[in-house]
Amino acid sequence: MKKFDINPTVEGYFGSYGGQILPPSLKPVFDRITEFYLSLRDDAEFLEELMYYRKHFVGRPSPVYFAEKLSAKYGGGKREAGGKIYLKREDLNHTGAHKINHTIAEALIAKRMGKKKLLAETGAGQHGVALATAAALTGMPCEIHMGEIDVAKQKPNVTRMKMLGAKVVEVKTGTRTLKDAVDSAFGEFLKDPENTFFGIGSVVGPHPFPMIVRDMQRVVGEEAKYQFRELTGKDPDNLVACVGGGSNAIGLFSAFLEDEQIKIHGVEPGGKSFNPGEHAATLTLGSPGNLHGMHTYLLQDGEGEPLPVYSIASGLDYPGIGPQHSYLKDIKRVNYVTADDKECLDAFMELSRLEGIIPALESAHAVAYAMKLAGQVKPGETILVNLSGRGDKDIDFVAEKLGI
Repeated sequence: MKKFDINPTVEGYFGSYGGQILPPSLKPVFDRITEFYLSLRDDAEFLEELMYYRKHFVGRPSPVYFAEKLSAKYGGGKREAGGKIYLKREDLNHTGAHKINHTIAEALIAKRMGKKKLLAETGAGQHGVALATAAALTGMPCEIHMGEIDVAKQKPNVTRMKMLGAKVVEVKTGTRTLKDAVDSAFGEFLKDPENTFFGIGSVVGPHPFPMIVRDMQRVVGEEAKYQFRELTGKDPDNLVACVGGGSNAIGLFSAFLEDEQIKIHGVEPGGKSFNPGEHAATLTLGSPGNLHGMHTYLLQDGEGEPLPVYSIASGLDYPGIGPQHSYLKDIKRVNYVTADDKECLDAFMELSRLEGIIPALESAHAVAYAMKLAGQVKPGETILVNLSGRGDKDIDFVAEKLGI
């Protein structure tokens, strides 16, 4: 069996992707974070504190659930006519998504490093809410940058961040979405990198953040592996997760990469069309380049500048991707596909009405592909979907969109 090393090189590369593409003045700052984290991640006291908060604050482990009626309609369910869909219920975490898995760790690391402020970008607001929650938990000031368009779409999450004590900075430049929120937050970070901890919201950015966030999200896959075996007696045949920056997907995938019999699918936002500016299908249509301190696949013009992107799900409208995903694409370990807006909305409503579970629009992309896959696989074949977030934040937007 081929082995897949999930760890980056000392320089932070997964294959040829990743690294630290930074101004020389910032490299020592990120090197110190790397050194500190590597000394901390096996520290018994740190791990004990992290495990305590995961269990008693976040509510882990999140369950795995057999979506019987969804399976019956799209794959056969009990009739064994097609695929059986299971959900890893990250939507049941405190704050409503997988993001809390890494933000608590980021806050604990920042506090141990003596940092004075937590800073982050957010798209759908789930990372912003999770970091604001972790900041309140650890008693640290917090500032969140969010694009103007996303602020309008995700008002409940903006309110939550403010209630938790975070300062929310509305970004009105560029496309006024996630990429511009990252740019704005990075600009703020440059003002005082010694005292500010940039709590990056996905497996993106300069080393060591793709590694840190991945390590903290691995709990999803590790839990799912033993839960799925307990529930079914075997490993899943297929894994499915939505991919924006890629944290929830890497969290699930990492525990299963070495078993090549398990088919893995990452679902990108196909948006309105494959025309430029109407999707965010980075791995499907992009090419390697540099973005936000890393070398990775991105949607770019002839000059290497990021193209405008779009997704109905604010957390997926990013022109880049985590470098580990770029590597997994190149070695063909993960099959990266797309789901468009209509498929996403259909899946959102189907899961809500068949199973009583309202998913985040981000997660609905994964559900959409799982519904399609269930009708294509062999009878009884299993599909485990990372239901990365719940749809509280999206219900007003979807209701308006569908005229409900």
